[in-house]
Amino acid sequence: MASLVGKKAPDFTAKAVVDGRIVEDFSLASFRGKNVLFFFYPLDFTFVCPTELHAFQERLADFEQRNTVVVGCSVDSVYSHYAWLNTSKQEGGIQGVCYPLVADLNKTITEAYGVLVPGEGIAFRGLFLIDKQGTVRHQLINDLPLGRSVDEALRIVDALNYFEQHGEVCPANWNSGRKSMKASTDGLKQYFALQEKAVN
Repeated sequence: MASLVGKKAPDFTAKAVVDGRIVEDFSLASFRGKNVLFFFYPLDFTFVCPTELHAFQERLADFEQRNTVVVGCSVDSVYSHYAWLNTSKQEGGIQGVCYPLVADLNKTITEAYGVLVPGEGIAFRGLFLIDKQGTVRHQLINDLPLGRSVDEALRIVDALNYFEQHGEVCPANWNSGRKSMKASTDGLKQYFALQEKAVN
């Protein structure tokens, strides 16, 4: 499972459900100029997956404010996606989710992103932050039982946006509004000195 960080995100054209419509030629390339949070989940009509899809939907406006598009993908067909989108939350469905869901029935996208579970034919919980030029800047891959943190995904988007706007790097446990630092020995020394002063 090779890292894609620092490389161009594998592009594709595939079927997807977008705003309740089946689209034949969906592509990530259409979002150049925006960040894309592209995530994989194992299967429609499962258990951890709907909790994640709803969690991303609940924070969709926060991603949009950060010039970031959310896109989901699984190895199901668009018809399965469509049926699940038309199933209520009370019945285990994802009704109300409006960001694109890509269908990867032949598993080529899942393979290209290195998240295909060997021998299972489904995806690990892969998450990729792709920048405005189409380069992968962050990836996280969870095993099947481990749901992701939407708050952490937003924090990473904030860190990327901050770095691109200000040129300073984001240290451990950085959150928006906290101290960043210059990527130099002097910058590190200043950062640690400020931390020590805050403790004392």
